[in-house]
Amino acid sequence: MSWKIIVDSSSNLMDISNLAENTNFERIPLSLQVGDEVFVDNANLDINGMMKKMYEYSGTSRSACPSPDAYAKAYAGSENIFVITISAALSGSHNAAKVAKEMYLEENPTAKVYVIDSLLAGGGLDVIALKLNELIKQGLEFEEIVKEITEYQKNAKLTFILSKVDNLIKNGRVSKVMGTIVGLLNIRLVGAASPEGEFKLLQKSRGDKKAVTSCIDEIIKAGYKGGIMRIAHRNNLELAHKIKEGIQEKFTDAQIYVGALSGLCSFYAEDKGIMVGYDNM
Repeated sequence: MSWKIIVDSSSNLMDISNLAENTNFERIPLSLQVGDEVFVDNANLDINGMMKKMYEYSGTSRSACPSPDAYAKAYAGSENIFVITISAALSGSHNAAKVAKEMYLEENPTAKVYVIDSLLAGGGLDVIALKLNELIKQGLEFEEIVKEITEYQKNAKLTFILSKVDNLIKNGRVSKVMGTIVGLLNIRLVGAASPEGEFKLLQKSRGDKKAVTSCIDEIIKAGYKGGIMRIAHRNNLELAHKIKEGIQEKFTDAQIYVGALSGLCSFYAEDKGIMVGYDNM
């Protein structure tokens, strides 16, 4: 029996170490358009180069979701497939994966495909994917894993810190007034993914030190108890480690990984941005 775990590139995972037996992992890239240039968010993407061109470009830069065909090709040859996408409230990636599911099952009626709207991005997808790998390792049946991962997803969370919002202003997601405040007053925006899968602002903090405190406060308020945590940053390793240290002061056994943001998450979280995915189980 073969298994496959698929994520879109809002996840920061490039691979999963210690994959369960007979299991494959694949990451489906979104694309990012800056002017006439299109960047594919895969392992070969020069994120620094892409971000430089984005800041130099005066127009609006955009992201585009994968096609149903890209997902259908990833499903090929697998019997049991789990797909995790960025929140459907933020992208058409989830819908493309569902369309591909119908296409694939028409030709492979004995296959099983479960498409998960993470309601999150970044590390939120990471923790769900890693949990799926654990469940497959346990030898559970497909339907049992669906039940377990559905319950787990309710406890997967995302908190973020934004230090720069130029691209969000260009895309109309943040007002120019807010952008001015962030730039001139050294303000950090601390927010989280809502239960509906939208990103909401929770606090405005002046400077990094207060932003770290606010971020940790919001994580604990969301119910964090010391479980798995994935902290990803855009050129801000120092702040990422400060969050890790602050969490470990309160939860000494917390399993915390620090890494870099994907191209898509860098595109929206921007320079110095931080995204923290975790579970509150």
